[in-house]
Amino acid sequence: MSARVRVVYLFDLDGTLLRCGGAGRRAFDRALASTFALDRGSAGVVFAGRTDPALLDEILQARRGQAASADERAAFYRAYLPCLEDELTRSADFAVVAGAEATLSALAARGDARLGVATGNIAAGAHAKLVRAGLAGWFGFGGYGDDGAIRAELVARAIERSGGGDAVVVVGDTAHDVEAARAVGARAVGVTAGGGARAELTGADVILDELPALLAWHEAQFAPALG
Repeated sequence: MSARVRVVYLFDLDGTLLRCGGAGRRAFDRALASTFALDRGSAGVVFAGRTDPALLDEILQARRGQAASADERAAFYRAYLPCLEDELTRSADFAVVAGAEATLSALAARGDARLGVATGNIAAGAHAKLVRAGLAGWFGFGGYGDDGAIRAELVARAIERSGGGDAVVVVGDTAHDVEAARAVGARAVGVTAGGGARAELTGADVILDELPALLAWHEAQFAPALG
């Protein structure tokens, strides 16, 4: 029997494993109001696939002509986190994407895969969302918005923290996930189960309509040949 391939899986959160029902945007707006006195500051801004620092800079650049300083960014995140936790608790439309927990459980049980996250959320925000979803226990490492405004940077940090593997697979629902995977030489799996559009994912190695389909794809790509 050939040696087992060790695969590092890096999962996006929003739209891939869970849906927050607008909790993130509402928390962002509350923190923008308290920190910068901006009313509905995120209006017209697309959040999908973006990093928290990139969103903050885009909003401030548009509204006041200047990105956030380091001190302002820290103050914003201090205000944002409790707002996010509150909005997650109160969000009636929060949902875990169908099959997410079963897929993570099955991959973790295989012994040839390690599970991490690659998300534009700051680490504390990602943890809050995973706790709300009941999925925090599946992940021991990741790359986050704290690691850089450019998504490829946080994916690279997640790979470093994983300890490495024979293959890296980024699982996400937007073109940003696919582009980041390509930038670091990883494979890209696009998923539409959380609302992602196939048209955005055309550069992925495979596009899956249901998360559990990842298990069969893994088997076909990485399972050792018997003999």
